[in-house]
Amino acid sequence: MAVTTSQYESDELAEGTVDAVVIGGGAAGLNGALILARSRRSVVVIDSGSPRNAPAEAVHGLLALDGTPPSEILRRGREQVRQYGGRVVHGQVVAAEPAAPSAEGDLRFTVALADGRNITARRVLVATGLKDVLPEVPGLAEHWGHSVVHCPYCHGWEVRDEPIGVLATGPASIGHAFLFRQLTDDLTYFTHGTDLDEDSRARFAARGIRVIDTPVAEVVDDEDGALAGVRLADGQVVARRVLAVAAPMQARTQGLEGLGLTVQDLPKGRGFASGPAGATEVPGVWVAGNVTDLVAQVGASAAAGALAGADINMMLAIADTDAALHAAGPV
Repeated sequence: MAVTTSQYESDELAEGTVDAVVIGGGAAGLNGALILARSRRSVVVIDSGSPRNAPAEAVHGLLALDGTPPSEILRRGREQVRQYGGRVVHGQVVAAEPAAPSAEGDLRFTVALADGRNITARRVLVATGLKDVLPEVPGLAEHWGHSVVHCPYCHGWEVRDEPIGVLATGPASIGHAFLFRQLTDDLTYFTHGTDLDEDSRARFAARGIRVIDTPVAEVVDDEDGALAGVRLADGQVVARRVLAVAAPMQARTQGLEGLGLTVQDLPKGRGFASGPAGATEVPGVWVAGNVTDLVAQVGASAAAGALAGADINMMLAIADTDAALHAAGPV
């Protein structure tokens, strides 16, 4: 599910070679850019303007910023990056790949945007986030981020004590159910064609979780357009005010194929492989946030971006020193 945020004033794309280009303008990308800009590195953030949490009314579980709209956090983040000389450019990356190194042997990358613009950078931080792959149930997507939720920590308090339904997508939904049972006494688990073993059924019964095996055909709204329940394949309507869906998650990799990054299967989806501080097997390329850590919330994503930014700065400092030593010639 991709929702585009309102347009903001975009900076001009930098000319020449910059120290780092950050692909992705969410919490991870902006915090990485902030660390680099404060280290006096020339950095450009390429932001497509479609953050994963755009449908949500507020970010929760983030100390001191709990309840803040996602758009406001990103607005402040862009301002702070710009305060230190960083640039934030609205654009869609369609290609990114290694380029010929500098005369001193330092790495180079080229990034192409959909509108034909290009930028060259010494290092790359990929923070494009992920997309949630919702079940193809009519009416479900329209309530995503409001009455259809995925995270008990992001949305749980707001839906407490409501009649909640868990629409199963696979084994991960079983644990999902126990977490949402903490928030309400009225919980129904729709297996929706997935397997549910006898032990889990017994545990559900012990916690008062109702199980329905008939597949869900569609989401039903009330006369005001609010989620009212689900219609089963046999025509029965089960009243629910909230649906929890552990949707599979996939890293946003489009346009990044030329970097040669490894994509791996993770317990809840697919994302880029990464090592300490977000370093990848491709020299000069780092990843941070949901593109590699599918379950990271805003705070964890921002922290990962900061670690990656610091590591990039260190590698650039070493490269700068190597270049200066080369220029100085034999001692």
